[in-house]
Amino acid sequence: MWALRLVQTQLRPRPRPRPRLRRWPLRDAASSFSFSSSSSRPAAGGAVGVQALVFAQHGEPVKVVELKTLEMRPLGTSDVRIKMLAAPINPADINVIQGTYALLPKLPAVGGNEGVGQVLEVGSEVTRVKPGDLVIPADVGLGTWQTEAVMSEKSLISIPSDIPLLCAATLGVNPCTAYRMLSDFEQLRPGDSIIQNAANSGVGQAVIQIAAALGLRTINVVRDRPDLQKLTDRLKGLGAEHIFTEEAMRRPEMKDFFKNFPRPRLAFNCVGGKSSTELMRHLGHGGTMVTYGGMAKQPVTASVSSFIFKDLKLRGFWLTQWKKDQGPDQFKEMILTLCDFIRRGQLTEPSCSEVPLQDYQAALEASMKPFVSSKQILTM
Repeated sequence: MWALRLVQTQLRPRPRPRPRLRRWPLRDAASSFSFSSSSSRPAAGGAVGVQALVFAQHGEPVKVVELKTLEMRPLGTSDVRIKMLAAPINPADINVIQGTYALLPKLPAVGGNEGVGQVLEVGSEVTRVKPGDLVIPADVGLGTWQTEAVMSEKSLISIPSDIPLLCAATLGVNPCTAYRMLSDFEQLRPGDSIIQNAANSGVGQAVIQIAAALGLRTINVVRDRPDLQKLTDRLKGLGAEHIFTEEAMRRPEMKDFFKNFPRPRLAFNCVGGKSSTELMRHLGHGGTMVTYGGMAKQPVTASVSSFIFKDLKLRGFWLTQWKKDQGPDQFKEMILTLCDFIRRGQLTEPSCSEVPLQDYQAALEASMKPFVSSKQILTM
């Protein structure tokens, strides 16, 4: 995570000490297994052996992640044994492995924070799920890059069985972030507009679809690339109204565009640096920019005039904190709302590439390449 810095005329803020990264205990992931020293030897002593992507130190994912055989612990009375079906590689997962994310697991750890599994067995005191149900993680740090797992009932949320596999696997992070940002920061009405950078990201694609379903108009900013027309066609197919490159947003012609298009009341920033400055420049009076990522690894900068003459508001959003503040019932309610969007054909999975678990290195490499809009999905 990168700090938000406001640059006002010639005043320089004092440098702040880097915040300490917090570590969470993997109660239902790492503690569920005994780590084997072999990646091919079956689990010893008759224990159930599962394949998992494990990292024992922080570093570059392709160098520190290994496919291991783990021994799964016995099922407790409040536990659920699940077979993982599919799990994406998200930018936050990469940051966790690199050791740069705000929350870090105790090592060794199983990678992955999102995915979908099917219940195989439940403990005697489990009441909310049953064998055959589809479930997704309710918490972070569960370790979804594995073939099977034993997790506590409270760490899982059941979802309807008619949700397509890839939609289910990518439901718990990006669509939730998009939905909350559209709902929580401005009271938008049909016909209002929003603007976002990184529009081809997983969150960006979800924003486009949910906004279209709510009658909102979108300005979508992407980086220039060789296959720009192909990307433009795909985003418009999702419901994007206008698509501009970062360079086009800086041209004087944008003034003419806004003569016939309402100034956005809400902006979503996943990049930082000059890109976020452009979003603020095009926001309407009293608008809000919400930062939820920092792909450029550059600070957000804002001029004094942005606050005095435009009364702009700068906010941040982190789904992990929202879930902590709101609790599991609100998260489950949001998941079911998003499932309704999916059933109505108003929300689909992002552009995906399915990769078998054993080919994880190729998936990790692809997830870190520039201009790759296809989310890598590990299949078990």
